[in-house]
Amino acid sequence: MTTQPIPTIDDRFAEIITHLDGTDLPALTHDLTSVSVAELVPLFERLDLRQRAVLFRLLAKPRAIEVFEALPPSLQGDLLDGLQDAEVSRLFAELDPDDRLWLLDEVPSVLATQLLRGLPAEDRALTASLLGYPQGSVGRRMTPEYVSTRATLTVAETLQRVQAHIDDAETVYTIPVLDGTRTVVGVVSLRELLAAHSDAVISEMMRPVHTAAATESDETAARRCADLSLLALPIVDSEERLVGMLTIDDAIRILENVESEDAARQGGSEPLRRPYLSTPVRTLVRSRVVWLLVLAVGATLTVQVLEIFEATIEQVTVLALFVPLLIGTGGNTGNQAATTVTRALALGDVRPRDIFRVLARELRTGALLGLLLGALGFGIAGTLYSLPIGAVIGLTLLAVCTVAAVVGGCMPLLARAVRVDPAVFSNPFISTFVDATGLLVYFGIASAVLRL
Repeated sequence: MTTQPIPTIDDRFAEIITHLDGTDLPALTHDLTSVSVAELVPLFERLDLRQRAVLFRLLAKPRAIEVFEALPPSLQGDLLDGLQDAEVSRLFAELDPDDRLWLLDEVPSVLATQLLRGLPAEDRALTASLLGYPQGSVGRRMTPEYVSTRATLTVAETLQRVQAHIDDAETVYTIPVLDGTRTVVGVVSLRELLAAHSDAVISEMMRPVHTAAATESDETAARRCADLSLLALPIVDSEERLVGMLTIDDAIRILENVESEDAARQGGSEPLRRPYLSTPVRTLVRSRVVWLLVLAVGATLTVQVLEIFEATIEQVTVLALFVPLLIGTGGNTGNQAATTVTRALALGDVRPRDIFRVLARELRTGALLGLLLGALGFGIAGTLYSLPIGAVIGLTLLAVCTVAAVVGGCMPLLARAVRVDPAVFSNPFISTFVDATGLLVYFGIASAVLRL
């Protein structure tokens, strides 16, 4: 007796797309019942606008709301364009206040105003309170729906507060403790409450609390929440009064966006802010073309340097053979240093004030790398061509690796010091700079060693 193989998620996706393309709506509706919400999200990310709207309309109302909440804000905005006003208002109202702001940042301002106007008065007030914080601040990413307690209350009284707000609070696992002026004085967890005696007083069991200011950078607050392994981070105003909570899922989302932006800019493009397969080709072109034009202009420096030393190359044509090797090695060395330091900046391992310590470390690192590669280059070039040529290649690799490591390591710190995103000083920019300076060093050393 043979058993039928269990269909994989890819098999089910293929079947859904086949029925979707064939407009077989009854079969498509049946297919959707066997796919979980977690599995539907990656499917929606792979569909085009029309397919996404059709599939969403076939979902039962409760599942449609769950899927909408789980989608990236960019895809939520796309979906709203294909739905009727009543459906749009209903979906927007179902979101938590902080999730509404993620969506509002993605849609046109006219639609954002319309969405806010359609909210009930209480929800509109909660959302508007978050909109009052600056762009990029954690105040726009926190949730104002939380459960707090007082230091003078008992465990039993606190648990009653949790039960009373269990349906409308976004998080109940971390409970901030307040005094009479709503200042955060500590924190307790739901686990600790459930394990404690009902008559115990909160002030006797609360722990020291870590907080973030509402105007603080969302990346900084999210990094703190993740580094401290907190389920939620209390957010306070200028007078240390509680105004919201940053939950760990929102902190992770913030950090994922930051990592995506840094990776894109270090590669010489703008972040897509949406899944790749759901991004229109014109958006892909727009995200890359400006940076390519800028880098093409920067690359003219390399051409000008080659033109300056054209006579030198004519005298010793073998020098031209090593140009790709030298500028490639310098660019790679600078990119490695820049990536390492940018990552250290993001993790808080270094600060702009550490620039001289970073410079010293990268100077030594680059010099050691240059010695190793230079020795190898001297041996190979000296054997294949001549000892003077080998000396030029070896000395150039030593100099280029040292300069590239120092420049690559210091540029992100200089960017942070002048309040510019370190990823803007991306690897292609460093490569262009090192290419030009590397050629100057190369032909300068060649002229001195070969007496040209």
